[in-house]
Amino acid sequence: TSDGVYIQNRMLMKGDCTGPASAEFVLKDPTVNFAVLECARGGLLRAGLGYKKCDVAVVTNVSADHLGLKGIHTVEQLARVKAVIPETVLPDGYAILNADDDLVYEMRRNINCNLALFSMDENNPRIQALQRIGGITAIYENGYVTLCRGEWKMRLMKAENIPLTYGGKARFMIQNILPAVIAANVQGISIEDTKAALETFIPSASSTPGRLNLFKFNNFNILLDYAHNPAGMRALQKFTDNLDATVKVGIIAGIGDRREEDNKEMGSIAAEMFDEIIIRQDKNLRGKSETDLINMLDAGIKKQDPNKKTTIIPSEKEAITHAVAHAEKGSLIVLCSDVVPDALDLVKQLKDQEANGELV
Repeated sequence: TSDGVYIQNRMLMKGDCTGPASAEFVLKDPTVNFAVLECARGGLLRAGLGYKKCDVAVVTNVSADHLGLKGIHTVEQLARVKAVIPETVLPDGYAILNADDDLVYEMRRNINCNLALFSMDENNPRIQALQRIGGITAIYENGYVTLCRGEWKMRLMKAENIPLTYGGKARFMIQNILPAVIAANVQGISIEDTKAALETFIPSASSTPGRLNLFKFNNFNILLDYAHNPAGMRALQKFTDNLDATVKVGIIAGIGDRREEDNKEMGSIAAEMFDEIIIRQDKNLRGKSETDLINMLDAGIKKQDPNKKTTIIPSEKEAITHAVAHAEKGSLIVLCSDVVPDALDLVKQLKDQEANGELV
C-alpha cells in the first residue's frame, strides 16, 4: 500500500510501496499465498507491473489526479493507464469494476477474463444487465452489503455493523468493501470467513494508518487522513459532514506535483468543510515553492468564502500544536497529512500528555 508492505499483519517495509519493486518483494515471499497489491499510476508509467498476470483485478475509480505528469494530461489518458491492471487478469480470473464510474466501466471492453461489477445503487442498469445473465455483483442495498450471483442475493452484513464504515457514515469505505467481498468470494473464501473478517478488522492507527484515524480527547477529537487530492477531500467531506462537532478545524497543505487548479479546488473544498482552516506545508514540495502552494490554497478558500478564518503555519507540528492549544470544547480537528507516521507520532504524544495530565 502507500503506507508500506504488510505480511501476516506485520509491516516489513515502510513508505510508499505501490510500485513493482514492492510487488516483487511480496511475491517472492514463500509464506504468501494471497497477495493484495496496490498498483499506482507512477509505478505503472515508470516500470510497469511487478507481475505478468493476476487472478483478480479491482478498479475502484478514476479521478483527475497527478495530471500533467509523465505525459498524462487528461483523466481519459489516466484511465487508459489504470486499465492495464484488469487487462492482465488470467482468462479464468475476474476483473472487478465499479459500475458507478463511466471510465472504469469502459475498461470491460478490453478484458480477456470474467467480469464482476459493484455499485452503491442496486438499480444501476449495468448491475441489472450483468445479473440477468448470471454474473457476479456486489451492491449496497437497504443498508446492507450484499453479494449477488445472477439475481440471487446474499446479504452479508449491515454496513453500519462493519467497523471500517464507522457506523455506516463512511460511504466510500462501504464502496471499497463491495469489491473486496467479490474478490474473496471468487477466490473461494467462504461467506462466514468474509463476515468474520469484516467484523474483526478494526480501523486504527496501527492497522490502517492515515485512513480515517480518529483520536478522542477529553474536550475535542482529532481525525487524521491521507486525503491529498480533490476526490479524496470530497470523500472525506461526506464523512465529516456526518460527524457532530461544535467547530470543525481543517489542517491542509498544497501538493507540489498537482496542477494549480487542483490545489485551488482543494482550498475550495476545505472552505466548504471547515469553520476554520490552518494552511501548513508538506515536507516534500515536489517542484513548487512553499509560497506558491500556500497562495493556491488560499485563493481557492477565498473564492469559496472570502471571510473564512484562515491561519498560515508552515510547520505541520506547529500547526497541530496550535490547533490543539486553541481547540474549543466539542470541536473536531481534521488533519490531512502527507507524512502519516510523523503526524501519528505527534498525535499519540498529545494523547499521552493528556493521560498524564500535561495537556490542558
